[in-house]
Parts: sequence; C-alpha cells; structure tokens
Amino acid sequence: MTRATTVRAVLAAAVLLVSVFITLTMSPRLGLDLQGGTRMVLQAEDSATVEANRETTDRTLEVLRQRIDSLGVAEPVLTRSGEDRIIVELPDVQDPRQAAAVIGRTAQLSFHAVQGATPPGTEPESKPESETGSGRLTLPDEQGTQLDLGPARLSGAGVKDATASFEAQQAAGWTVKLDFHKDAGKDWTRLTGEAACHPAGDERRRVAIVLDEKVISSPQVDPSVGCQAGLPSGGTQITGSFTAKEARDLALLIKGGALPVPVEIVEQRTVGPTLGAAAIDASAQAALIGAAATALFITFVYRLFGALAAVALAAYGVISYAALVGLGVTLTLPGLAGFVLAIGMAVDANVLVFERAREECQDRPTRSLRSALTTGFQKAFSAVADSNITTLLAAGLLFFLGSGPVKGFGVTLAIGVVASMFSALVIARALTEIAAGSRFVSDYRGVNGIARPGSVRTWLTRKDPQLFRKPVRCLVVSTVLVAVAVAGIVVRGIDLGVEFTGGRLVEYSTSRPVDVETARSTLADAGFGDAEVTTAGDGDISVRTGKLDNDGEHALREALATEGGETTKVRDELIGPSLGDELRRNALIALGVAVFVQLAYLAMRFRWTFAVASVVGMVHDVVIVVGAFAWLGRPVDGIFLAALLTVIGYSVNDSVVVFDRVRELWAGNRKTPLATIARRAVLQTVPRTVNTGMGALFILVALAVLGGDSLADFALALLIGIVVGTWSSVFTAVPGALVLERRTGAPPPVPGKASRRARAPRRDPLDNGARV
Repeated sequence: MTRATTVRAVLAAAVLLVSVFITLTMSPRLGLDLQGGTRMVLQAEDSATVEANRETTDRTLEVLRQRIDSLGVAEPVLTRSGEDRIIVELPDVQDPRQAAAVIGRTAQLSFHAVQGATPPGTEPESKPESETGSGRLTLPDEQGTQLDLGPARLSGAGVKDATASFEAQQAAGWTVKLDFHKDAGKDWTRLTGEAACHPAGDERRRVAIVLDEKVISSPQVDPSVGCQAGLPSGGTQITGSFTAKEARDLALLIKGGALPVPVEIVEQRTVGPTLGAAAIDASAQAALIGAAATALFITFVYRLFGALAAVALAAYGVISYAALVGLGVTLTLPGLAGFVLAIGMAVDANVLVFERAREECQDRPTRSLRSALTTGFQKAFSAVADSNITTLLAAGLLFFLGSGPVKGFGVTLAIGVVASMFSALVIARALTEIAAGSRFVSDYRGVNGIARPGSVRTWLTRKDPQLFRKPVRCLVVSTVLVAVAVAGIVVRGIDLGVEFTGGRLVEYSTSRPVDVETARSTLADAGFGDAEVTTAGDGDISVRTGKLDNDGEHALREALATEGGETTKVRDELIGPSLGDELRRNALIALGVAVFVQLAYLAMRFRWTFAVASVVGMVHDVVIVVGAFAWLGRPVDGIFLAALLTVIGYSVNDSVVVFDRVRELWAGNRKTPLATIARRAVLQTVPRTVNTGMGALFILVALAVLGGDSLADFALALLIGIVVGTWSSVFTAVPGALVLERRTGAPPPVPGKASRRARAPRRDPLDNGARV
C-alpha cells in the first residue's frame, strides 16, 4: 500500500468518525415544512417620518422578538432579510391569525391631554385650523364620545413595564398596569397635574391613552389630586372593560414597544405537522430505496469496485448529513430532495473513474489493475472538477437569488456536491486502491469489474455507429423539439404558482370525502366564487385565491367544513403581489445569470465554440422542460425553479464530460478531422452517460413515486431534464460545436497545458512512488 493510499485511508477514517459522532450527538434543525408551523415574511413600510432602512428594520426585529417571546412559542426564529424584510418562523403555530394580530400591529402608544369633548350622536364643532394646533386630533373614546386631543405628551417608549391584572376589589375587572421610566414618569406627573387643574367632572380633567390612533382608555384624574401636583411618577393603570385575553394582549404590545414603522405580511406559509411527518417518511423511503437501487446497479455493473463505491456512497450519506447538522443548516422539504438527489450525483465521479480505468485496461491489457485505476483517477479528475464546479455555480445561484425553501435546497445541494467529491476522490479511491493491491482481485478479472469492458462499451465497439456525418440533421431534430415546447408555452400558457403571481394557496384535509364540484359550489355560496378548487394528495382539497386575509381564510375553512366535516389545514401559502413580482423577476434573473456564468466558465475552460454549443444545449433543455410542464398543466413555482437550475447543472455536466474528451483527443491528434474526434469522444463517454443517468433515475423515480405531491413535480422536472439533457449533450451541443468550428475555421488546439495534461496525466502529489 502506497503512502498516498495510507493518507487517504486515515483522512477518510477521521472524517467518518467525526461525522458519526455528530450524527449520534446532535439533532437536525427541521424547517417548518417538516415539523409544522407558520413562516411569515414581514416588510417594513416607508413612512413620511421614518425611512425603512437597515437601522429601523433591526429595531423592528427586536420589538418583534420581545412580542413573540411573550407569546410562548417554542424556539421561534427571527432573521432580517435584506434591508427591509424580517423572516419570522413559529413552530407548531397552525392558526396564524392571533400571531399576525400581535406581530403586525404597530402599537403606537401615546398619552394626550383632553381639550374638549362632544357627546355621542352630536356633530363635533368645527374649529379653524389655527385653533386646532399642530398634532391635535379628534377621536372617539370607549363610550363613543368625540375627544378633542392635544399633541402627544408621552409615548410608549417611556413605559418600563406593562402587566395585566384583575382588580376584583375595585370592581375594575381586568386592567393593565404601567410602570414608567424615570424621565417619562416626570412627564406623566406633569400631564396629570395639568389635568387636575380643571374641575371634577370636566372633560378636560381626563387623560386619553391612545393605541394606534384609538382611545383605549380616558380616565378622569382622581378629585383628591391637586392642581399641578399630579399622580406619582411610578406608574398608572389602564381600565377599559377588558377581557383577560384583551388585557394580556395589550400588556404584551405595550411591553414589547412600538414598531418604528408599520409592517406588512408579504408572505405567509403554514404547514401542518402531519404533512411534515409524511414528507420526512416519504423522503426517507425514497432515499433508502433509491440509494439501495443505485448501489445494486453500480455493484452489478462494476462488481467488486462497484460494491466499494456503494460503501463510499453510504459514507457520503453520513458525511453530508453530519455537515448539515453540524453547520446548523435548516432541513426543509426541498433540502431533503436535494440531499436525496445528491446521492445520484455522488455516483457520477466513481463512474467517470471506472470507465476511464476500463479504457486503460482495454487499450493496454498487460498493465496492472492498480496502474489502470490510478490513471483512471488522474484522467477523470478534470471532468469531475469541471462538472462539479458547474453544479456548485447552480447551487450558488439558488442560494443568492432564491428565497425560503429554495435557498435551503441550494445549501443542501452545495454540501452534497462537496461531500460527494470527498467520498469519490478520497474514500472510494482509498478502498479501490487497497483492493487493487490484492493479487486475487487483480488476477480474476470477473471479480474486480474494471479489467473487462462493460456491455455498453462492447455493443458500441461492435456496432461502431457513424455519428455526425451531417450534424445539421441533429440540430433540426432538436429545433423541432424546442418548437413543440414553445407551442405548449404559447397555447397552454405557463401556470405560475402563487409564489410568482401572489395570492393564497391553502390545502385542507376533511374527515368526510368532498368532491371538487361540491367544494367549489359550497365556497361560491359562501362568497368565494373566484376561488380555484382542485384535489391534492390523498383526497385533500386545494383552494387557490387572490387576496385573502387570515379572517377570510378562517371563514373559507368553516364553509368547507359544512360539507367535509372536521376540516384541518395542512398547508397555507400567502404571497403578496409585490413579493410575487419580485420572485418572478429574480427567477428570470437567476436563469439569465446561470446562462451567462456557465458560458463564461466554459469559455475559460474550453474553446468559445464549445462554450456556446454547451449553452445552446442548456437553453434547449430549459425550454423543453418548461414546455413539457406547460403541456402537462403542472405549476411552475419556486421548487420548479430549483429543479430547473439543477437541470442546467446536469446538462452542463454531460456536455463538459464530452467536450473534455474532445479536447483531450483533439490535442493529441491535431490532423484528425474534428467530426471524427467528436464521434470517438461521444462513443467513449456514452457508457459513463448511461450509467450515471441510470443511477440518478433510480433516485428520481423513487422521489416521484414515494415523495407525494410535494416532490412529484420536482422529480418529474428532473426526470425530463435528465432525458433531454442526455440527448442535447450528444445531439445538440456536439453538432452545434461542429457547425461553429466549420464556419469559423478555427485551428485545432495548440499543444499547451491542456494538451500536455491530456497526454501526460497529472501526477498525484501524495504519491511518491513507494510500494510495499
């Protein structure tokens, strides 16, 4: 065993031990779509006096934190997003009406001197503007009397504490006691002292307590209080025939403080815990079944080395899960899908290496198995690095341009890519190099699975298909496919989800079955005639409407309960129109940036003609996937965007592998026509494409069948994307590059770094040539 192999084995063992320790000692942080709860996105609104900037948003965040802590919600999460948005996550909160009522109120508390009053039913006397004074206003008190109030003399910022209490002895019922800060207490004494200068019973002896421009209490100053003496500065109490809940909510608002600016709920998502549990079970089953099928497949194709790759695949699962838990990444439903999907991607590097090793054994039958394997790792490194970097670029775009669950998918995908490279280039390499050192494994070719060509390679060698004699024909077929997809987009239209259009989408589970027509008729009779009613998974009812507040949703649920019996909300998504426009704009930006970034990277790594052809193939795949969803009538939402950007990564991966081989072969055979080189490159890389695609298909089929409605569209988009991506990498990108090269007449690659690396594989820095 060489020193390099020993280092890899020790490194792999150390990382695995740490990963196992983290897995056994730390619990994952589940998102609301897995544990149930409510997620709100609040946007601070601009006002005439306060600019909704970073400072005011931070102040708003702290006020909201105090309010939510007082609500008793277990482990709430509040984070600032951008300059003027706040994300609030409330686990186990299924009815957001109460939370929204407390969270969203500005709670602007102020204390005013009463200048006069008009009894109920009497028109208040109009006064010239010069007499009203700056800051004065007329508001009805709790009895309906119109109070003429002077400017605010004291604000809620001066309140130190607020508590609800029941005053049985004074027959006041529930009251709210206020304690003032020192300076504010002096203002309170001065205010009540001035009011005490008026006769008992005079309206001007009252002090008005105003909350959000509503008089909640206007008590008379006790007759025992003398003029200018005022009440003690320590505090006071608010009376107003409150119920226990009203008194506690009021105390909570006052104690939490006033929001610096009003806030608007621009996004709200509520997921029932049953849906979360079902999603976890479905994802776990898909992961186990898909991973088991993938492991059996690569074991069948690559025998012993395939089994060792399956062991590395299991190690990948442990490492990536531990990384997610150790870094505190919140696991969401799309994140779990990304975790499962990365299992299929983890196979790709092993397949690339094993196929290159097979080529070495086929070209030089006398060379040792260990030498062929080492050369396979070295020659595959360039394609592995390029394909994984393009996927990381897509993951980065998801993180920076996505929102909510899509960000989680991007993080999970990035961690999965890094973990898959480690499992393939370190763990799998250490295991296979140790096995290759065995004489038994080396001598019996039927055991190791590398020394013999696979069935796909054998078939291609026997048939030797003559590809790319007329590359324009391939482009015509691709053009027809794109035209069919565009026709679907034009004729059927794109069903943009609530996330992009704004509105509300709610799913209900009923104790009695309710068909769609009955539910639609019932809701129409209740005043929800514009609601779109469809069925969801397991007989659930899905309702999509335009603008609908929390009270309206409650009325909608009660209307549905008249036919369905006990009605439980299992999913609730509210997106404001402004946020929907922004998300739609960001989606288009993400796709545009993806195309530009991939083009720039590929142009840097390859010839510009190869880069343009790869991007054309990528756009071809995107249009076909969107068109397929248009023809099928499936919704296009944030999860679809995550799948689409992943398809971009897959499409570029395949093109990178093919063009990497074209570059290698062409640099060593500069006089050979490019069409011949391209045909050889495609035929040499087809086994990798087929085996990698099969590994991913097992995972995606498992997600589509077992993942439920939440993951079915995600898996469907990727299934379509992988099929058309495999086609485009061979029959769109390569013919496109041939046509561009023919028209530009560019010379073949000049021997340089790329060609030298192709003919003389990079030496492993850890391998000093020592053998034992």
